[in-house]
Amino acid sequence: MSETLAESGRETRVLRMDDGATADLVVYRPDGSIKGALLWIPALGVAARHYESFAVALAAHGIAVGVHEWRGHGSSDRRASRRCDWGYRELLVFDLPRSLESLAACVPDVPLLVGGHSLGGQLACLLAALTPVPLAGIALVASGAPYWRKFRPWVWLAYAFAPLLARVVGRLPGRRIGFGGNEARGVVSDWARSGRTGTYVAAGLAVDLEGALRRQSAPVHSLRLCDDWMAPAASLAFLVDKMPDAPHTAGVVSTTDLGGVRADHFAWIKRPEGVAQRLAGAILSR
Repeated sequence: MSETLAESGRETRVLRMDDGATADLVVYRPDGSIKGALLWIPALGVAARHYESFAVALAAHGIAVGVHEWRGHGSSDRRASRRCDWGYRELLVFDLPRSLESLAACVPDVPLLVGGHSLGGQLACLLAALTPVPLAGIALVASGAPYWRKFRPWVWLAYAFAPLLARVVGRLPGRRIGFGGNEARGVVSDWARSGRTGTYVAAGLAVDLEGALRRQSAPVHSLRLCDDWMAPAASLAFLVDKMPDAPHTAGVVSTTDLGGVRADHFAWIKRPEGVAQRLAGAILSR
């Protein structure tokens, strides 16, 4: 179910999930012809509104963008607490399919892609592997699998500490510790498991996610930020290698591409035009 509020070049679609949760999907349309549509999934703890400039920049290249809202942030009616919890299961079964379905209905008859930033990119790959909706591709920016062996060794400690802290507090107090937002225990547990083991499992979801990824064949377009230690080349390669049948085009974004802004995990969002141009070029050249 959805309700729609429209203004020039932008629609806010109020989505109701099958478990009763609600959140907005904001769709940014090009002024001219629409060459494709992209469902964009933010980084962990980042509200959808922070990607408005990025979505507008992509729309200038003819790509309609629907920016998904994480459960627990921004327009979502849920907030993580000891009494309110969820994990990857809810995201993959309820929230992301509803956003994809809504975008496809809003912008029909054009190539449809999914993509995301950081953890959003990982969830985009999982969504692509699970959805029956035909997809033209996956777009990744500053993303990669969190497997600790692809990072510095101390990262393993974060995957041990974060779930423990979330259980004690009732949620991960990300705003206080400087990582993510205030995140649900289940999300933190599923994320940390993938970090420790290198495999994707969603608690309560009886689906072989790794097997689904191996069968995913939509092309993957990735951009890595050259100063990004949170999504290094090894991490991106580990994620993409889980989809051996998917063609992969890769690019690296530098400070020059961003007009002098440091090319790290988050700073590109402040000057997204260079990333949007590079990504649009990869998507539209398929």
